[in-house]
Amino acid sequence: MLPNGAYANLLWELCDVGALKSAKLPADWSVETVLPIALEGRELTLEAHAYQGDTTEEQVLVLIHRAPNVAKDEIPVVRIHSGCVTGDIFHSLRCDCYQQLQAALKVLTTAPYGAIVYVPYHEGRGIGLFKKIQAYALQDKGLDTVEANISVGAPVDSRDYDLSARVLVDLGMSEVKLLSNNPAKEQALKAKGIRIAERVPIVVPPNKFNKRYLETKRARMAHKI
Repeated sequence: MLPNGAYANLLWELCDVGALKSAKLPADWSVETVLPIALEGRELTLEAHAYQGDTTEEQVLVLIHRAPNVAKDEIPVVRIHSGCVTGDIFHSLRCDCYQQLQAALKVLTTAPYGAIVYVPYHEGRGIGLFKKIQAYALQDKGLDTVEANISVGAPVDSRDYDLSARVLVDLGMSEVKLLSNNPAKEQALKAKGIRIAERVPIVVPPNKFNKRYLETKRARMAHKI
């Protein structure tokens, strides 16, 4: 890792010269670079940190926005986002993942200090893409998302937040404002030693395809939506 502040200085120097470059830094379980993104017609440059967990599939990407003059004691707004191929990539209307991802990015990039921890292996609340689609097929026949998971022999929610918590600590984010509707996620992070200064809701309007799914999350999984 670079000395304290050196990476941030490198990031801003690269942005200031107007010629964006990547920087691969020495690391054992992590690597850092810069990532330009397009969001709502704006070009933004974020820090990007990739982490490798204990198994091959355990990988996360952290995108960080920090204002140039952010206070050292500023508590970051953080979103732990479960990867969703159907929602995040194809903008499926059966879930609210894409809308939550976009809303989170908007919040994080307007806050003085914000980060999104993107967790691809949390697909389908941790059951994977294939079983998620199996569960979708059962929902087509009338089961709700909880009943469908159980019927395909999968847990209702098998996500583990150990790697996410380790990543937050490594990035100096041991206290966060958590952008989430899920109290279970808040409790899981607290159990891993992350201090939650505040849980900030991220509610998006339902549509005719995901209305029942969102209602099930509220009624049977205690989501605050």
